[in-house]
Amino acid sequence: MNIPPRLRAGDTIQWRDEATTDNLGDPIDSSTWTLTYWLRTNTAAEAASVIGTAYGSGWSFLISAATSSGFDAGTWYWQAIATKTGATFTVGSGSTIVDPALSYAGTATAYDGRTQAQKDLEAVQLAIRTLLSGGSVKEYRIGQRTLKRYDLAELLQLEAKLKADVKREEAAQLMANGLGNPRNIFVRFN
Repeated sequence: MNIPPRLRAGDTIQWRDEATTDNLGDPIDSSTWTLTYWLRTNTAAEAASVIGTAYGSGWSFLISAATSSGFDAGTWYWQAIATKTGATFTVGSGSTIVDPALSYAGTATAYDGRTQAQKDLEAVQLAIRTLLSGGSVKEYRIGQRTLKRYDLAELLQLEAKLKADVKREEAAQLMANGLGNPRNIFVRFN
């Protein structure tokens, strides 16, 4: 299945799928089958369906910009279902990431495009600075409630893990943008 792994809300989204076979090896192609993608996310009433049009023996799919502009950012799950009279087969399923549209009308609102790992790393670094400046206690009690905080060693360990996560995300983004793996080392012998 060729649905893009990453989409941008508000974009026109297109892809094509080739003909396939069912579990008995019989052809599933556009001459006798209809292929529909069903997309859903973890928000009530957020869903879309896309019916393929014949393209050779396979299908071509199009989600209009008007439709995708209503997509909430986050993970969307999809299922590709082929149907014909008396038969229904799931030919693929998976997920895709929908990025928010950065366009706006009127006054722009705040936008934070950082990943969750980047946000968490900043929060941990702030907690370390606060702890080092004496602005935090390790544990306190108010009535029946008790709050415990990380100690410095735990925060430093968490910071190291988050830094590694952010580096992996940055390397993956460079590779996705066609800039190669930053971990590759090239050697030339003369």
